Amino acid sequence: MQLPTDRKPGAAFAISLGAITLIGPLSIHLFLPAMPDVKADFGISSEVAQLTFSVTLFAMAIVTPFYGSLSDRYGRRSILLAGLVLFLIGSLFAALAQSVVVLIAARFVQAMGAGCGMPLTRAIARDAYGPGVLVKAIAYLTMAYTVGPMLAPPLGGLLIDAFGWRSEFWFALSVGAAITIGAYFVVHETRSRADIAAAPPGTFRHYGILLRDPRFLAFVLQSGFTSFMFFAIASASPFLMKDVLGRSATEYGLYFMLFPTGYFIGNVISSRLSGRAPIEKMVLAGALIGVVVVAGQSGLILAGYLSPLLIFIPGGLLSFAQGLSLPNAQAGAMRVQPALAGTAAGLGVFVQMLASAISTEVYGLIADGTPIPMIEIAIAGVVFALLPAIYVYLRPSVVAVTA
Repeated sequence: MQLPTDRKPGAAFAISLGAITLIGPLSIHLFLPAMPDVKADFGISSEVAQLTFSVTLFAMAIVTPFYGSLSDRYGRRSILLAGLVLFLIGSLFAALAQSVVVLIAARFVQAMGAGCGMPLTRAIARDAYGPGVLVKAIAYLTMAYTVGPMLAPPLGGLLIDAFGWRSEFWFALSVGAAITIGAYFVVHETRSRADIAAAPPGTFRHYGILLRDPRFLAFVLQSGFTSFMFFAIASASPFLMKDVLGRSATEYGLYFMLFPTGYFIGNVISSRLSGRAPIEKMVLAGALIGVVVVAGQSGLILAGYLSPLLIFIPGGLLSFAQGLSLPNAQAGAMRVQPALAGTAAGLGVFVQMLASAISTEVYGLIADGTPIPMIEIAIAGVVFALLPAIYVYLRPSVVAVTA
């Protein structure tokens, strides 16, 4: 069912796009409080338990560039619906998994589907609303996305404590089905037939065009290392809360709300400053805040302090810094080659997800029951996020060429 591209996006269209962004948190954040219970249920090591989480980030990293590029070549809507169906299949098999191998495989499929959300909603928003308000559109989409991380961990904690960890996947399946039905009836094709026909053939050629541009690389690396830094704290937090501090899954979920709340506030500020503050300045501001926050948290923990607030207040401030920088970095990456906006969005999310997955796996490998590994990974992330932010700030934007 190919719908016309000349529809004006209404309220239902915008709400549906916002809802589609929730499948990422349903795949990632809803599962965070479940990791200690999955570890105990299957009798697995911390490294394998961490893999049940990080596999989703690796899967999303792998597929997101293809979603963006395929949508440039074949249209946004059909690729989006295919991804949503994959998410439903993965959620079903994860709920029924009787071994950790099946669970990991199902989580991989679930995340392959969820990978369509971030790149395609951004590409659809660019098509529907125009590049002039792209930062604002991405900021509002990201604010919608933050509803997922804000609600998913506390809701996941309540579901686990009441019904066990499998209930999370039944919940994800139910919500995902509602989102898929809404997308089918509301989201029309936004890429014109002329643009689809004019898209240059060769996915890898598209990648080459973008990866040869130093500004594109700087924007996506800044996004990636910002996520690397954040996921060091996010992946360590459930184990520190339950195994070190002895707190429940429900309490963990409630504290976790500080993360997306900071992200939401940062995105509100980004949307309000869109068109007034240069994107390069916003990216640098987010990176500098990250440096200050990680330095302060690391100093206090090394001095012997550890509490839930010392984990989650700095995490919320890092999320705030992400909210300032990420919409601007993503918009900057998509502006480099306007004809390849979908591919640029996909590659940007690929780097972001890959960096997040590497961060969680590195933490799983070096975790020792103390907060020190979390600090080490966060410091590395904040340093490498600052360098590309300085680069784009010192080299202001130039007129982009089309592919």
